[in-house]
Amino acid sequence: MAEELEDFHKEFFQDIHGLADADGRYAEDAFFELFTSQLVEAGELETADRAPSGSPRGMRVDGYGGDPASADGVLSLIIADFNQSDGITTLTASDMDAIFKRLTNFLARSLDPAHRNAFEESTPAFGLADLIAKRWPTVSKVRLFLISNRLLSSRVDGREAGEFKGVPITYSVWDLARLHRFVSTGRGREESLINLETEFGGPLPALPAHLNNAGYEAYLVVIPGKQLADIYDRWGARLLEQNVRVFLQARGGVNKGIRNTIENDPGMFFAYNNGITATAEKVTIKMSDAGLIITELYNLQIVNGGQTTASIHAASRKKNVDLSRVFVQMKLSVVESAKAIDVVPKISEFANSQNRVNAADFFANHPYHVQLEKISRSTFAPSPDGSFRESKWFYERARGQYHDARALLTPTQRKKFDLEYPKSQVFSKTDLAKFLNLWLGHPDTVSRGAQKNFARFAETIGKAWTKNPDQFNKRYYTDSVAKMIVFRETEDLISEQPWYQGGYRANVVAYAIAKIAHDVEEMGRAVNFDAIWRKQNISDAFREALVLAAKASHDVLVDPPVGMSNVTEWAKQQACWNRVSALDILWPSAFVRELMTYDEEHEIQSDAEKDQRILNGIEAQTLVVNAGGPLWRTIKEWGVSRRLLSPTEAGILDVAASVPNRLPSEKQCLIAVEMLKKMHQEGCQIGLELLQ
Repeated sequence: MAEELEDFHKEFFQDIHGLADADGRYAEDAFFELFTSQLVEAGELETADRAPSGSPRGMRVDGYGGDPASADGVLSLIIADFNQSDGITTLTASDMDAIFKRLTNFLARSLDPAHRNAFEESTPAFGLADLIAKRWPTVSKVRLFLISNRLLSSRVDGREAGEFKGVPITYSVWDLARLHRFVSTGRGREESLINLETEFGGPLPALPAHLNNAGYEAYLVVIPGKQLADIYDRWGARLLEQNVRVFLQARGGVNKGIRNTIENDPGMFFAYNNGITATAEKVTIKMSDAGLIITELYNLQIVNGGQTTASIHAASRKKNVDLSRVFVQMKLSVVESAKAIDVVPKISEFANSQNRVNAADFFANHPYHVQLEKISRSTFAPSPDGSFRESKWFYERARGQYHDARALLTPTQRKKFDLEYPKSQVFSKTDLAKFLNLWLGHPDTVSRGAQKNFARFAETIGKAWTKNPDQFNKRYYTDSVAKMIVFRETEDLISEQPWYQGGYRANVVAYAIAKIAHDVEEMGRAVNFDAIWRKQNISDAFREALVLAAKASHDVLVDPPVGMSNVTEWAKQQACWNRVSALDILWPSAFVRELMTYDEEHEIQSDAEKDQRILNGIEAQTLVVNAGGPLWRTIKEWGVSRRLLSPTEAGILDVAASVPNRLPSEKQCLIAVEMLKKMHQEGCQIGLELLQ
């Protein structure tokens, strides 16, 4: 374990300095970005905005978790402890206390007008202090996060919650070991153990809902609303299976119907509400005088009912709401760790199917991601230096895929893998959502953080996939990579500009790219992404245009309207984008000349979709023929017996069942594959391996 942690430390340390060197910024900034991205992934924070205070004596802050007004009144502050040592060092109790003291000092000074106004108005720290002061009357809870690449001493049990000026305050330490545990789980959440005997109001009576020989364990539970709210208050969004997290982000706000029932008719909540569906990797069961009870829940995940849970939690913060009469039914499935990564998303998908928002299941198993992953593994990028050595971009549709792929290789194989898939050419789902949403005109959404941005992306792409999956082809993939190249080039360009004084770079990058996308569309033109893909770089004319867009965007961003001094929060507003998009910029003539006409772009896209349809037909025909006639005959019989097939569909499966004596057409094979998917959704277990 010690050796594994040491390797993780070295790799993380290299990643920090690699990102800092590549972007021309301080290592502390890279540390904050890399570390907090994992906290967002873990569900600890919805977003993590950089707001360094520098190091005034006795106080410090490095960032915050967004506006409390959009986080149920919760103020989250982050302080970073980045140690430059190559080896692992220890974070002692006295170190921890001193660091948290500096953070609480910043909080105190933010609420003191004299100290608050001592900050330079143009700094992120002043913007954050001003935001805290304005929101303080409505803040219901303060969460302080310490992120460190040191190892917390084993003698430190943690830090007890308390109060700050009458507001509850909690302390959370994410040290090297905790970060390593989270990253190495590969499940997108931190391990959790909910002890119902010592906390949260006591054990839960449970009714078994499984047969002893079923190979499956399930229980029906009724959980008091107050108990559910307390558990959620402790563990937060980490309880929500990732699909549900996006579901809530896409829906936005607390469900009014649920809220009204809680406030006005709590005794009928159980009757009116559908309850929640949850999973746990393990439960501890005991027999009491009252019957079977659950005393512990290991890695609890709410896979349906996130809105119910969040609404009850929000209601628990109101003084005039009584949750003592609110009860919630819970269907609890026990899914062992080895199966959780596959089974839990499926339970989530089916549990949410009756009220899904476009793409509530828009994760690693969605065909959009599977398609892009498939293309990324087979598409070589042109060599930018003209050599014969080509590499590929690695699309990580599931967290940790790249690391896992390397870990299974021998040293020789790993060297070859690194040449084929350089680490600098790895990108994730949330990266993709950021790059693409900018070209769709949503820099304000991108500025709101990875979770909210991905929710919007999921809605947009989910609808587009349903309408026409053939548009997501090889050309779409190479264009997406080209947009990523533009994004990274823009980051470098901004750092080099004489007018850039540091801070807000992510927002300037987002708005600069969105501004170019907006104006190019207004011209009736299109960027030649194929040229960028072939060169793996952008032209000098494009660079000149990006600098113009960045300077214009920067000037709007750092000049928020009267009454708003926080630039980061201003960047999240539609009004900010309205102002930038309306700017009149004289674009370089060389840049305009290299743009394509709309007709040229449309013809290229049409050809790419046509090629994808042909490819889909060939693949479907290959799958049908290789599966063999007897399998399709069995599938048809299963569908007919359950009245799931129309006469036309049954006829097509008859043709498939005649293989090899009769060969179905590509169109017939596409329909046969769709029928198989449809029947799998209805519970058919035949031919599951065909769609893996």
